[in-house]
Amino acid sequence: MINLKTATSEEMAKILPYLKVFSSLNEKVYRWTGGRVLGKLNGHDVCLVTMTGAKSGKKRVIPLMHVPYKDGVIIVASQGGAPKNPVWFNNLVAHPDIEVQYKNNKMKLRARRADSEEKQTVWPVCCEHYPDYDIYQKRTGRDIPVFICEPV
Repeated sequence: MINLKTATSEEMAKILPYLKVFSSLNEKVYRWTGGRVLGKLNGHDVCLVTMTGAKSGKKRVIPLMHVPYKDGVIIVASQGGAPKNPVWFNNLVAHPDIEVQYKNNKMKLRARRADSEEKQTVWPVCCEHYPDYDIYQKRTGRDIPVFICEPV
């Protein structure tokens, strides 16, 4: 049994295929219930992010931690501290226009990657909303990307 709090980046990479199945189920239940069911992870709010696939051009929906920021949100490409960025990272780089659903509220936003100076400013906000981000950053050798998503 893998302890998600103490797992190494290699152990996290092993469980990623299972997360894909859970994410799909999470999206369907979240939409159906307006986030009342599967709208939290470890007591912290989740949102649904609809984006366009970098290669396929198809719409993809990813449940992610909800980190409100100004009039939009911050999206953290932590993937639990796995050694590589999540696949959806490339989607945001290629197609930054997204829709974020938090509970029953939907926002059209544009994502841009925070530079290192900006990340230093917003990282505490991310960790305030989901403290495990600090654990994930310590677990991996990569600099976890942060996207600031603002209204279009």
